[in-house]
Amino acid sequence: MGGYRNIFSQVMTFVVALALCASAWADGMADGDALRERYDPDLQYGLEAALERLALDDDVAREKLCVALIDITDIREPRVAEVNGDHMMYAASLPKIAILLGAFVEIERGRLALNQTNLDSMTRMIRVSSNTDATRMLNLVGKRRVNRILQSEKFRLYDPVVNGGLWVGKEYAQGAAFQRDPLHNLSHGATAMQTARFYYLLEAGELVNPRLTRIMKSMLAEPGIKHKFVKGLDGLPGVKIYRKSGTWQHWHADSALVEAQGRKYILVGLADDNRGGEWLSALAPELHRLIVPTRLASARVR
Repeated sequence: MGGYRNIFSQVMTFVVALALCASAWADGMADGDALRERYDPDLQYGLEAALERLALDDDVAREKLCVALIDITDIREPRVAEVNGDHMMYAASLPKIAILLGAFVEIERGRLALNQTNLDSMTRMIRVSSNTDATRMLNLVGKRRVNRILQSEKFRLYDPVVNGGLWVGKEYAQGAAFQRDPLHNLSHGATAMQTARFYYLLEAGELVNPRLTRIMKSMLAEPGIKHKFVKGLDGLPGVKIYRKSGTWQHWHADSALVEAQGRKYILVGLADDNRGGEWLSALAPELHRLIVPTRLASARVR
């Protein structure tokens, strides 16, 4: 009888845990996480076909490549496609966008000054990926404070229900990690879908107030490092890109909000391979054409 009670107790514990996860997921759906309801079969087919053309489908199958593509031309009706979207990977400097968010949340709350020194520091952190400025801003916001903001009910940009997300657990400097992520033990991590949610919430005006949103977005403009997505989209007509990338050893990450020819989309790629930067450069124009068809671009240029 005691063994039966133990089994029953374990089953009930599992059922309760499952119910809590389902409740958390439902709350997320009701509270602005619109992307997970908006998978588009045509866009998904186009993404997978592009990966196959580029001979990257095997790398996707091995979870060495994660991609999220979201058409937000109509922000109220996003169209979503992804592969390994909730697979968390080391993302190098890409999670500096989490420090940016933390800083602007504290600015909005009156806890951090919106002065020229901080503006310049954040701009360098994003555009040229300054490690010195990233570490400075991380410490101004508070190391653990950034991760609390990411995990907060308002943002849920790191959420165990969807396998994590954006995480900053180490300064961008020598030294040990101060808080590795609880699911994967990563110091600087991301998933493609949670990174895409950052840009979606930014564009929807759901991160900070409209004035601060404009300033945040301006810092993501004019990328100073011309590789990966920036290299792949170079020369395409009318492209404006808001972007943060990351590279360390064989990990390559890029993330962008792209505007072109009246269309707008979010693209995120995470790769665990020495060739990852080349993969992302090759992938960007292929996926761009799914959102901005060549015939449309040609017609607008004339």
